[in-house]
Amino acid sequence: MTPKGAHGGPTKKPRARRATTSTPGLERFLIREVEPKDLDGLYQLSRHLNSVNFPHDRKALKLLIQQSRLSSQGAIDDPGRCQYMFVLAGLDSGRIAGTSMIFAQHGHPDAPHIFFDVIEDERYSATLDRHFRHTFLRLGFNYDGPSEIGALVLDPELRSGGLGKPLSFVRFLFMAMYRGLFRDSVIAELMPPLLSDGRSRLWEHLGRRFTGLSYQEADKLSHDNKEFIISLFPQDIQASLLPDDVQELIGEVGEDTKGVKRMLENVGFEYSHRIDPFDGGPHFESKTDDITVVKESRRFRVAKEQLSDQDEAQVLDRQPLEGVTRALLGVGQADAPFRFRALVAAVRFDGDELVLSPSTKKLLKLKTSAPLWAVRI
Repeated sequence: MTPKGAHGGPTKKPRARRATTSTPGLERFLIREVEPKDLDGLYQLSRHLNSVNFPHDRKALKLLIQQSRLSSQGAIDDPGRCQYMFVLAGLDSGRIAGTSMIFAQHGHPDAPHIFFDVIEDERYSATLDRHFRHTFLRLGFNYDGPSEIGALVLDPELRSGGLGKPLSFVRFLFMAMYRGLFRDSVIAELMPPLLSDGRSRLWEHLGRRFTGLSYQEADKLSHDNKEFIISLFPQDIQASLLPDDVQELIGEVGEDTKGVKRMLENVGFEYSHRIDPFDGGPHFESKTDDITVVKESRRFRVAKEQLSDQDEAQVLDRQPLEGVTRALLGVGQADAPFRFRALVAAVRFDGDELVLSPSTKKLLKLKTSAPLWAVRI
């Protein structure tokens, strides 16, 4: 996930704010499937990541939106080619405050999943009584790969507001709701430490030597064509020959990614001892059914009883209320088109039913006995 160039586009006149049923005093955010109207908001967000999966490029973002829409509508014949993009939208302001994505399968015959396995090699000489532990990198390919989560971006102004967790976890809730669409394992490729200009020191010492390309050129090319990696990279690379400060980057995450790393570890992901061949960013992986959010997500029905909007506001403001907790709720049709939407709400669990506030029921367009999914958050 690396920086790329971009071009601008015309801006639209701001739309008038519409009345909502948000909890008084707090703007609430809906997580929903991406729509074409979200392009401008996503373009602004892409300034904060600008990766292969989420580039700061209006044309590329428009294609991502189109692919996601086709996937959600069931219009792609091969489920492994589907990708699902979600946006975090303010219910009062209408702002697009964040996004996250799922790729149903990462690695196909025409576009393999390429990585370096990080392998430790120990050597001991009895003659010298010396012991060394070396690291070497072995190029690997996967043509029938795992599902992948990626492109998690939240507006920096909102990072202290607790919105990053639901924006990340909504992908696992969606997987639980539509389990048959996804592989039996899930990976996340995390951003490594990069130089201030967006370059990778690991690439400067490895990839550039084998390809003659800059980091940005190679990363952009690899999005559509990975042949040059297969043809030009050696099978094994002795990483112990690299400068010590470059070796230390292998498998490390950047400062802005450490929170994501902790979040993934907390739900069952582990470092797989695989890294991105361009920048050395680590791959974290989990069996899909072992991800705690997937395991704990359950299907409920809406109870006739209701919480008051005031009680919900109290809980959403993180003030305790006996018997009531915060949960991430998900609603969608069983088959495509999914029309998926999700929301953090205050709930009371009552067997197979959920007690919700009138505001939450209205925002999610739910009536008594309607089905929905939930997971504590």
